[in-house]
Amino acid sequence: MTTTLGPRAWLRRFHTTPDAATRVVQVVCLPHAGGAAGYFVPFSAELSSVADVLAVQYPGRQDRWHEPAIDDLHELTEQVLTALEQALDERPLILFGHSMGALVAYEAARQLNPARLYVSGCPAPTRGVESEDDITDDASLLADLSKLGGTDAQLLSDPAVLELILPALRADYRAVRTYQWRPGPEPTCPLTVLTGDRDPRTPGDAILEWKRHGTGEHRFHEFEGDHFYLTDHTRLVAELVAADLTGMRNEAATDVKPGR
Repeated sequence: MTTTLGPRAWLRRFHTTPDAATRVVQVVCLPHAGGAAGYFVPFSAELSSVADVLAVQYPGRQDRWHEPAIDDLHELTEQVLTALEQALDERPLILFGHSMGALVAYEAARQLNPARLYVSGCPAPTRGVESEDDITDDASLLADLSKLGGTDAQLLSDPAVLELILPALRADYRAVRTYQWRPGPEPTCPLTVLTGDRDPRTPGDAILEWKRHGTGEHRFHEFEGDHFYLTDHTRLVAELVAADLTGMRNEAATDVKPGR
């Protein structure tokens, strides 16, 4: 059963209400351009036994279709931060963002300084999105989306479906392509960069440039697949995150000093 949290239902919990004794960390997932919170249902299922997994539902899609989508990434980040501030508790926070969601997670991490930050399928903020094609109209937008994979081609040819998804897609693409990195404090937490080895959006130099962002440890993991490698490797990625959570718990335990 899905639980909605935060003002105007920005956050979704798809699995069991957490027991603080076993789910001592909150993981907030931020989806890609055109994506919705439901993309992370399988990821949540894999992690739900060890973490309280929440996913962000951007306005302008699915049950929030009647709300205007946000076409400025910095504004979108500010609204996500407002929702998080009202919904999160004192447990350590992990941010996990895919594609556009990685930029939102990064910008949010600059203010929140979470325990860990995972950025997936996204070039470094100072690089911007790289594409072989210009996105000038709906046809080129849909062609770009189809090239990246992850969206059923039959859905993209259905006029009724397009009428529902195009407003959010237009806004999301505009938000990503007009995004400009602003100098300022960087996240101090460990930063993990995840990519697919056939993703045209993440050339090696654009990925390594993530080293410029963040003052903590940087790790890089490459998986077989395209821009939406996460769909096929949900379990592997969840296992990586779960291992980090185990490490965090062990570190916390060693920090506890025995009484006299």
